Amino acid sequence: MKKLILFAAISTLLSCDSATKEEKTKIKVGATMLSMQNEFIVNISDEMEKKADELGIELILVDAEHSPLKQIEQVESFISQKVDVIIMNPCEVEASSPGVTKALAAKIPIVNVNSATSTAPTAFVGSDDRESGRIAMKYIAEKLGGKGNVVMIHGFMGQAAQIQREEGAKEILKQYPDLKLIANQTAEWDRAKGMDLMQNWIQSYGTKINAVFAHNDEMGLGAVKALQAAGMKDKVVVVSIDAIQDGLQAVKNGSLDATVFQNAQQQGAGAIETALKLAKKEVVEKEVMIPFQLVTQSNISEFLK
Repeated sequence: MKKLILFAAISTLLSCDSATKEEKTKIKVGATMLSMQNEFIVNISDEMEKKADELGIELILVDAEHSPLKQIEQVESFISQKVDVIIMNPCEVEASSPGVTKALAAKIPIVNVNSATSTAPTAFVGSDDRESGRIAMKYIAEKLGGKGNVVMIHGFMGQAAQIQREEGAKEILKQYPDLKLIANQTAEWDRAKGMDLMQNWIQSYGTKINAVFAHNDEMGLGAVKALQAAGMKDKVVVVSIDAIQDGLQAVKNGSLDATVFQNAQQQGAGAIETALKLAKKEVVEKEVMIPFQLVTQSNISEFLK
């Protein structure tokens, strides 16, 4: 009986010791995300959590709430927690860059996901936002026969997606001299603000507006609502980016002419896979670029869940 008790006690000690070792060896990743109020960012975060669970990684995920200052503080917190890798979904190109600098100075690898900073991270996983701007504006140019007036709704000013989507769109506009950009302003990725801005433009320009390019679906759907209320939607082409579920449904029912699919699943999972390789000191690609795809009624069935 004593032998059995002793054996059980030793087994318990060994299993506790094993669990402690496992806790110590478990890779810890800290991730700071632009905003958990943004559906596309939530989609990326969900995929990160799913992949981290699958790979046995401890993921600490926090919301920067659109604040670069808060994001930098979160990076500092991750450094003090001695995480193995940091993932950052930057709030802004310039203002979030000190977070990258601090991580690298602490000798902690940092992966930017979805959005860029002026300071180069250890690795980047995302897409070339210029490409999405080119795809969207090319579609508008073709629908309008290369002639007409366009308004552009920006995301948060200073964020990589906003800067690059504008650049891509303007590359195409240069190729069509009869396609005029008559107004452009930010609606900060927000549906309600997109609707308010579109209402203001309808009052200012009325039927002069032939097309709307919104930097994301949320703002595009807001613009659609304003155009529908004014009885103008049938005469105005509206294109946006991200292909969130509401955006895809709007393409299916014809209220949104097109959206540009951005792959949240590949971005989120790719960021975690890259972080794991870095934690194991394996070689990683400096940039993992995931292509965008145009979504219209002709191929909507490929994207709707």
